[in-house]
Amino acid sequence: MAKKESYAVIGIGQFGASICESLVRAGQEVLAIDINEDVINELANSVMRAVVADAQDEDTLRELDIGSFDHVYISIGKNIEVSIMATLIAKDLGAADVTCRAENANHARVLERVGADRVVRPEHDLAKRLIFQQLNPSVVDYVTLSKETTLAEIIIDNPKFVGRTLDELDFRNKYNVNVIIIVGADDQVNQMPQANDVIQLHDKITVVGKLTDIQKLNDIVN
Repeated sequence: MAKKESYAVIGIGQFGASICESLVRAGQEVLAIDINEDVINELANSVMRAVVADAQDEDTLRELDIGSFDHVYISIGKNIEVSIMATLIAKDLGAADVTCRAENANHARVLERVGADRVVRPEHDLAKRLIFQQLNPSVVDYVTLSKETTLAEIIIDNPKFVGRTLDELDFRNKYNVNVIIIVGADDQVNQMPQANDVIQLHDKITVVGKLTDIQKLNDIVN
């Protein structure tokens, strides 16, 4: 069970509603904010609190104590001006962790400059993820940790890797990635792999490194 924290979600479109639903399912406390009363009424019985409010109204956000929430999601998409103002206000009021949805690259750049801690572009990110996984079939899943670092789970299908230890394969020096988890074909999880652990066919290894290096490794193990 995840640690219970407080979340404010500003803008309850399809993306914002999905965030609320996921947080509630995880047992988190959620304040939902939207200017549309009908949308708020639909959420009223599922979240901790649902409020009809203008995200550009600093006094209202101050009354709601936005700055005290552990995490604030600003999921206003098409109304770029409102999303920017809401981000500015949330940061000015002391919000420590603000995640924003952006419509395009320029919108994302502005949100970052006004203080957003994290910017996502759901449709863009989903398309990138879909194409990446189609082009890299051995990569089961991946997460971008930063601009320089990616975590990915790769299936070992190349017999040349099978029956050899991590020390022999030397992933760090040969492929510029670190192996942090090994999941066997029997779903046994090795969370602290050692140098003498042996790789078997169809093992899933979780690696950390640059995306370009992970892609090169994928081409070899596939």
